[in-house]
Parts: sequence; structure tokens; C-alpha cells
Amino acid sequence: MSQIRDIELSPSGEHKIEWVRRNCPLLRSLEQEFLETKPFAGKRIALSIHLEAKTAYLCKVLAAGGAEMYITGSNPLSTQDDVAAALVKAGLNVYAWYGATDEEYNAHISEVLSHKANIIIDDGGDLVHMLHTSKREQLQYVIGGCEETTTGIIRLQAMASAGQLEFPMVLVNNADCKHLFDNRYGTGQSVWDGINRTTNLIVAGKIVVVAGYGWCGKGVSMRAKALGARVIVTEIDPVKAIEAVMDGFEVMPMKQAAKQGDFFVTVTGCAGVIDEDDFMEMKEGAILCNAGHFDVEIDMKRLREIAVSSGEMRKNIMGYKLPHGVTIYVLAEGRLVNLAAGDGHPAEIMDMSFAIQALSARYLAEHGKELKEKIIDVPKEVDMEVARRKLSFLGKEIDVLTEYQKNYLNR
Repeated sequence: MSQIRDIELSPSGEHKIEWVRRNCPLLRSLEQEFLETKPFAGKRIALSIHLEAKTAYLCKVLAAGGAEMYITGSNPLSTQDDVAAALVKAGLNVYAWYGATDEEYNAHISEVLSHKANIIIDDGGDLVHMLHTSKREQLQYVIGGCEETTTGIIRLQAMASAGQLEFPMVLVNNADCKHLFDNRYGTGQSVWDGINRTTNLIVAGKIVVVAGYGWCGKGVSMRAKALGARVIVTEIDPVKAIEAVMDGFEVMPMKQAAKQGDFFVTVTGCAGVIDEDDFMEMKEGAILCNAGHFDVEIDMKRLREIAVSSGEMRKNIMGYKLPHGVTIYVLAEGRLVNLAAGDGHPAEIMDMSFAIQALSARYLAEHGKELKEKIIDVPKEVDMEVARRKLSFLGKEIDVLTEYQKNYLNR
């Protein structure tokens, strides 16, 4: 029995999903293939991804392939209740609602994992974590899973290194057709969409501090520069720091950047990136937000403790007055700003990422029992298949090696 807010919201969700379907030719093509081949017939899939229209369409594509779907969201503030209702109306099993408490959020994950899932599709690692702790009796049914976030992969690699990971996990985030496009262009656009629609403030002429210069940080910095901002990057990796310098950005420690920034965006996958010392250095009106998976990059717990007062300034904006009289603002409670205060990545970008997810899930259904390693890269043929299809849908062609060229390269 699904657990959602209100089934009557389904018409709005159906409209959102249909718009996504129209703009996701890769997933449409896979949906048609899956309807004919049924690669997931007899399989149960447990899925935890930000529950909005693009994820919903992925779920419908997997269901078209014969999967019995059990779905929850990976963030309480990114679940869209009308989309959840639309999935239930379509016959899928959903356990999620917007604004779930920590207890409700964990209960929804637990319910999703109570149905003998064969394939896990995770976003951040909460499903895998619970399977290895309080739901270990369900491990016997799992063939393998997919993880599409940097944060989730960090958790998986730690588990694998400790010998704790019990089944193979495909590292979807590491696929070229995922991180080169989703992380860079998707995050870059959706983060600033979330910031702009929430604050209604200009970016041009402001100082933007981006914490982390991985693919997501590159995208956020690039889009900030395009909007007319001066960008400062903070990093712990010297190679990435040099990249940022050569891309035209300033690089300095957060303790220095904290004094200068008008906007702060954390995108590191780590905790405590902006802490009490940084808060106390910030100027009046500084705006903070997070684009990493979990709400730990900005130390919200400590900020709430030291604030002499706080209040909602505007939807999804909380103001915190600090002991020395300066007020700083945090968007979306320090959770993922592009989803908690926006609609997430553009549909065309998620078309590629979710095509990788769907094909990786099919790979697990076909080969999972043969896999010996616990950490699995997306097969190169899957990555290339998605790239070729996407290029075709973009109406573009590329050259092909001649026999002479092949022989030359292989001599």
C-alpha cells in the first residue's frame, strides 16, 4: 500500500511527467524497447532518487520493462507530491511525501526495502546503507545496484574498502555520459535556476564563492561567470585548484573567501565546509546554499545554535542574525538548492543520466549473478550506446575510421 500525500494531486503530476517524456528521446526509445523485450520481467526494483517528474519517467520506463517498482525520494524537500500521486495512479508503489520528518523519511526507505528487491537504484547511498544495517534480512534477494552521485560513490568505496559491501554496485556517476553532462551542465544550470527564482536578486557584479571544483563545481562556476559574477573557488585538491586558476577563477581558503562572498555555493560531498568561523567572517546579507547531496556542507546545526534570532525572509530563505549583528541567509535549509528550491536538472540532461541508469539496471538483470567485483564501472558499451543515441537525437553525425586508419592506429 503506497504512502503519499494525496492521490487527487495526480493530474498535475501527469502533466509534468508528460512534458518530461516529450523532451527525453533517449528514455522514450528505451521505453519502447523495454515494452517489447521485458528485461526486468519478474524483477523488483527499489529506487531512491529525488522524486520529481524526470525520476518518475525513469520509473515508468523501468516498469515498462516488466519491473515491479518500489519508489521513495532521496531528499524530503525534493519530493513533489503531485508526481508521487501520478505514479501511484499509474500502478507503481510509492512511499514519499514533501517535507517528511527524519522518522518518516527513514520509514519510507524501510518500506521500500521490505519487498525483496532484486535491483537497487540509489542516490546518495541511503538504500544501500539501510540494507547493510537494519534491513540485512533483505540482502539475500539483491542482485546488485546502481549509484548516481559522487557522495554515494564515496560511501560505497569506503564500504568496499572495509569489506562490508555485500553486492555489486555500478558507479553510474563515473560514466562519461553522466558526470561530463549531468554534473557539469545540469548542476551549473539548475543551481542558478534555484538561486535566482528563490532570491530574485541579481548575480552580475556579485562575488560568488564556490566550494569544490569537481565537475559540479566547474559547472556552477562557469554559469556564475556567465551571469556576470566574479568567482572565487575554494579547494583541498591542488590539481583542481590549478584547474580553477587556469579557468580564470581566483582560488583561496574558505576563511579568506568568507569575508568577500555575496553568494556561497557548496558542492563538495564533504561535511563542515562552511563552519562557525566562516559565518562570523561573512558580511551583511551574504547568501548561502548547498548543491551537495546531504545537508552537512553548511554547518546548519551550529548556525542555528549561535544565531541570536532567525526567521523566514521569503519562501525557502531563512535569515540568521549572528551575535555581532550581521544577518546571513540560507536557502532551502542547506539542502540541495536545485531540487529543494527548484525543479532540478533540465530534462534533456537527465535523459542521458537516466538512460545510463536504465541500461545499467538492464546490465545487472542480465549479468548481475556473474559479477565478482563489488564496485563496477558502467560498461563502456553502455556509455557509448547512450552517446551515439544522444548524438543521433541531436541531429549530428561524426566521422568513422577507415580501414586504413584502423590499421594505422593498431599497428
